[in-house]
Amino acid sequence: MTDLTALLLLVGLATLVATGARRWSLPAPSLLVVAGLIIGALPFTPDLHVPPQVISIGVLPPLLYASAEEISLRDLRLVWRPVALLAFGLVLASAAAVGLLAAALTPLAGPMAFVLGAVLASTDPVAVTALGRRLSLPPRIQVMVQAESLFNDATSLVLFKVAVGTAVAAGSFSVTRAAGEFVLLGGGGAVVGLLVALAVGQIRKRTEDPVLETVIALVTPYAAYVLAEDARTSGVTAVVVAGVALGSMGSVGDRITGARIRLQVHAVYQTVVFLLESVVFAVIGLELPSLIHGLSADEKMWPLDVLAIAATLIATRMLWIFPMSAAMQRRRGAGTVSWRVPAVISWAGTRGVMPLAAALSIPLVAHGGQPLPHRSLVLVLTTGVVVLTLVLQGFTLAPVVRASGIALEPAATAREEAEARDALARAGLARLEQVADVEAAPEVVVDQLRRSLHARLDHARALLDEQLDADSTLMATHRELRHELIRAEAGELSRLYTERRITDATRRRLQRSLDLEEAGLVEEE
Repeated sequence: MTDLTALLLLVGLATLVATGARRWSLPAPSLLVVAGLIIGALPFTPDLHVPPQVISIGVLPPLLYASAEEISLRDLRLVWRPVALLAFGLVLASAAAVGLLAAALTPLAGPMAFVLGAVLASTDPVAVTALGRRLSLPPRIQVMVQAESLFNDATSLVLFKVAVGTAVAAGSFSVTRAAGEFVLLGGGGAVVGLLVALAVGQIRKRTEDPVLETVIALVTPYAAYVLAEDARTSGVTAVVVAGVALGSMGSVGDRITGARIRLQVHAVYQTVVFLLESVVFAVIGLELPSLIHGLSADEKMWPLDVLAIAATLIATRMLWIFPMSAAMQRRRGAGTVSWRVPAVISWAGTRGVMPLAAALSIPLVAHGGQPLPHRSLVLVLTTGVVVLTLVLQGFTLAPVVRASGIALEPAATAREEAEARDALARAGLARLEQVADVEAAPEVVVDQLRRSLHARLDHARALLDEQLDADSTLMATHRELRHELIRAEAGELSRLYTERRITDATRRRLQRSLDLEEAGLVEEE
């Protein structure tokens, strides 16, 4: 079987499983991992070895960028304190706990045990985002979980690089050097990501070709990652910052593209993300059997080690989050401390692509030229913990959310969207009356648009084009005026979002409706 044939079969398998997951309302990442494990265990399945650069450079940037673009900068400002405590304090605590446990239970020496701890310290943004899409979490909780999983990568990456350098060189750990690397990697990556976002934003504002705009959107995460890595900073941090910045540019009135281009870029990016997510999670399951075959005799207790490490990660996360949440609730003056939010946040700490990519990038040999001891064991333990958390927490996160009672009711979401649609239609009517007062449009066109907008207010849309006169002048005037009304509705949508009257998810849905309507007008011209 050629590599191309294997890749095509993998894409077909991942697409089939992901489609079934949507139909059966199951978490696609968890189902893909299980499918990969089953197929990887079959005797005729060839061993799969994915080079580190394929995941770290080819796959991670667009997935991280897509996750970062979904985060609202406005909402992020509201949760920066708990996110900072989780992204820094919890990562350090998790790395220390896993490192100490691995040194005590496994054949790993101190430096390699710390490498394992650093690899598994952070939750995975791709897995968390994929799992979170199907849950109706309150916006604040969704942003907190997603932002934590994105920003804790910077901390874990510093720990990982310091630990790998110590293991390869057989040197001693230096707090000063670790602090310096953190500033360089995290701060430098943030600066590079922000500069890339500003440059790309200016380019996209001046680009009207849908093909070029799509290419720019696809290249942006790779540009941020490569430029940051070439500058010896964190490519992951650069991609995350660029994604958050560019996502915010398009959320509060600073539109960097038109409606038709936004629709096309969104469709292309959704397709790319779907394929990459599907293939990557399937690869995680497929790689584990081949990694197990390469273990030595003193490493055969790895299943128990995986269980112990996964339990330690979950316990550490709970022991960190529950007291932190209780302290914050008491600080806000809450009479009773609730367990519901910390329980959901604790159980949402799955591991995924990022830890696996970091483990795959561990050097094969030390500075002296001898093979790095127990590298295969670190890969097996990392992959085992990733699989276990994706399956255990992935399949049970939805029941935990339902049991907590914090999930949004469908009626609440529908009510918020209906109220926003009502406000948008009223904004359109107000602008229409201003145009009618100065007699800037034929009365027949104004009257037809007025009836259409009133039909929206009554929740009974009328098809305006069927009522329009066939006269070309009136049709052109109608399209021009409708463009102006759409701009007024978009302005009202931006105001509702800025005043925190609607969530970012509702804003995105309504903006898409306006984009579709505007794109339809463009097609008629």
